[in-house]
Formats: sequence, C-alpha cells, structure tokens
Amino acid sequence: MHILNYGTIKNAADILIVSYLIYRLLLMLKGTKAVQILEGIFVIFAAYILSNVFNLTTLHWILNNFISSIVLIIIIVFQQDIKRALAYMGKGYFGRTASHAGELRGSIEEVTDAVERLTETKTGALIVYERNIGIKEVINTGRTLDAVVTKELLLTIFDTHTPLHDGAVVIKGKRIIAAGCMLPLSQDVQYHPTYGTRHKAAFGLSAETDAVIIIVSEETGKVSIVADKTIAAYDPPGTIKPALLNYLGVAP
Repeated sequence: MHILNYGTIKNAADILIVSYLIYRLLLMLKGTKAVQILEGIFVIFAAYILSNVFNLTTLHWILNNFISSIVLIIIIVFQQDIKRALAYMGKGYFGRTASHAGELRGSIEEVTDAVERLTETKTGALIVYERNIGIKEVINTGRTLDAVVTKELLLTIFDTHTPLHDGAVVIKGKRIIAAGCMLPLSQDVQYHPTYGTRHKAAFGLSAETDAVIIIVSEETGKVSIVADKTIAAYDPPGTIKPALLNYLGVAP
C-alpha cells in the first residue's frame, strides 16, 4: 500500500482550493455580461495558440502584445466584479449569514404587507436589504432611524407628504437603519421603457453590492426586486415574500 507523502497532499489541496475559487467565481458571474467578455478572451487565447501553431507572424505579434496587457485589461473591464468578490470574502460570504433568521422572517412579513399597500395606492418606494457587503456610504446619505421594521413606519416614510419619501429605506435584519438614502445610478444597463430613476438606482447599487432592492413603481404600481444585477417583477405583490426569504437565506 502506498502512503501519500506531504507533497502529494499539498498539490491535491492546491488543486481543490483553486477549483473551488474558480467555481465560486463562475457562479458569481453567471447571467452577467462578464460571461460574454470571458468567452471573448478565451477566443483570443485560442487564436493566439493557433497563430503560433500555423506560424501566422503578424497575427501572432498583435495577439502577443495584447495578451501581455491582459491582466490590466481584466482589472479595468471587471473592476465592479472584482470589487464585489473582494467584499464577499472580506465579509465572510462563503458561509456566514448577516442576521438571525427569525428576525428576518418578521421583517420580511412587515415589508411584504407594506409593499402590498404601496402598490394599491401607486406610491413609489425603494427598500434595500443589506446582506453581506456593507453599504455605509449609502446609509450616510440619508437620515439615521435605527427603528424596528413595521408596515406602519414604512407607509409613513413613503407617504408623498413626508420629506424622506423620495429616497431609499435601508434595512438590516429587523431594523430600518436609515431612510431618504440616495443610491448610485447605473448608466450601462439596457432599460425597459417603463423603468424610471428608481430602477436605475437599484441597478446601480446591485452592480456594486449584494444588496436586495425592492422597487414599487410610482407610474404603474408594479413591484420588482433587483438582486445580483438581475430584475424580476412580482404580481401579485405578495409573491415577493418567498423571493425575499430565498434571497436573504431564510427557510420558508
């Protein structure tokens, strides 16, 4: 029987760690434009290899100069994704939840009730759930509340006669951290004609963080959720509850 030596174990561990990191990276990029860009990079590498095999001097020289700068190009193109990945790791993304499940479940029920009422009256709203990546910069743009999430409080905040109704509410666990917060506007997303400023703001925050953003459209009264740089509409509005439970890692 052969006994595995230290070098074999180390090499196996090295391969497993790298494989896991690549797997997590692919999961994070799934469904984003980064996937198409990566495919383009692989095509360029394939062309580089073929140009060397078939001795295509000019093409090989061009691709060789391009590939020598590939690291810098990747950093520029994927700067938002790299930022998100580093923030995930810094916050313990690989297996740590931000809040107690029971607190989140109660919070989600209150938010769902409030959203149903807001859609009935076509009152615009932005509600942000902070997950693993901190959004202190966004919180600092609003007014600190640090209050327990309730349907009544949310309806009061988004009442068009109150000074905080135009901004976003930020929730962490069972507490509203701040209201009247300004979100970064996205400029590089293809928008549906019915999307407004709230949708642009939701996409902007989702591009930089792992926050879950609920949108109630003032024009249509429809409710949507933006998370992980994707948007989904929910009709009737009460159907956001299972979606939020899933996004926030709470068992139904």
